[in-house]
Amino acid sequence: MDFSLSPEIEDYRSRIRAFVEQHIIPLEADRANYDEHENIHVDVLEGIREKAKSAGLWALQMPKERGGQGLNVTGLTPCYEEMNRSIFGPVCFNSAAPDDGNMIVLNKISTEAQKERWLQPIIDGKVRSSFAMTEPAPGSGSDPSAMQTSAEKKGDTWVVRGRKWFITGAGEAQHFILIARTSDDTRKGLTAFLFDADQPGWEILRRIPIMGPEEHGGHCEIEFDGLEIPDENRLMEIGDGLKVTQIRLGTARLTHCMRWTGMAKRALEETFDYVREREAFGETLADHEGVQWLLGEAAMQIEIGRLLTMRAAAKLDAGDFARKEVSMAKVVVSETLHKAIDTAIQLRGARGYSKDTPLEWMYRYARQARLVDGSSETHKMVLSRYLLNEGLDFWSWD
Repeated sequence: MDFSLSPEIEDYRSRIRAFVEQHIIPLEADRANYDEHENIHVDVLEGIREKAKSAGLWALQMPKERGGQGLNVTGLTPCYEEMNRSIFGPVCFNSAAPDDGNMIVLNKISTEAQKERWLQPIIDGKVRSSFAMTEPAPGSGSDPSAMQTSAEKKGDTWVVRGRKWFITGAGEAQHFILIARTSDDTRKGLTAFLFDADQPGWEILRRIPIMGPEEHGGHCEIEFDGLEIPDENRLMEIGDGLKVTQIRLGTARLTHCMRWTGMAKRALEETFDYVREREAFGETLADHEGVQWLLGEAAMQIEIGRLLTMRAAAKLDAGDFARKEVSMAKVVVSETLHKAIDTAIQLRGARGYSKDTPLEWMYRYARQARLVDGSSETHKMVLSRYLLNEGLDFWSWD
């Protein structure tokens, strides 16, 4: 086992760290750089994105012939971690959800014509995108088989009716991937489609208020009332919607983990100078055993999460769906993110709870991590099924 990075990936990683340090972290201190939803202001973002393109750090996950850098999943892992050392980081490199997952799945499965029409503008940063699957009860959540939104074929066109909610980025997205029911078949009843925001037959009902800072475009509730989609804008075959979802979510869940480890590390970083310098009861906080336990535990959990993430990335690069490995990483990293930020706030005291540091922003953001792309409980159910089916082979080596 070799845990070293190749010279190419180490070069990307170190350049991204320097870029984040020089160009992005300084923006966090000025509230004028935040939009009304507490993300980086679009006007500021566009300037940073141009710098990232000029630095050769744009769209690491996309092929070079399409304007990306052509990195595989293991190559993305340390780079995405460095990006999210800033709360604004990933979107500056065109590596933030949901565009990141949408680009990856479209690059894998769409036709050449679909790539030109739907993928390339996202890669170029000309449009944003969204993935419309989750529905209000009794519709699809963690269980896609409960899908209520339907697409009925009429000639060469599909007519969509139904409702989705918590659709990330929908408020600013131009290109959408939609999962809808096309039959009652339990395995082949869902189909994936592409549609443009300018098409009639759908609307955003509301941008759902949430407790944390929001991605650009928010989390929206949307309704379809006769949206017409030409069959040429269908992804893969009729009935392959569940397969499209699995292909997308496997990597998307893992890229979340990559970014979250970066944020967890940044949270602890916010404590370093303070615990070294702040004195209490005759010695610095760093010399107190209780503080050492808190930092040591958080640091250890972050490292465990990083190793699980890289393990899953290697499996994906080998052509495996890595469902078991991705689920383990998703659970551990999402829970570690909360633990690391909570530890940092506890050590920084009142200032950590204030807006003088990015910690309270991170704390509100982190609560979603145990819910998005499958709750921790859902992933533990997946792991239990693997354990009962595989027995001791659950822990087999490659």
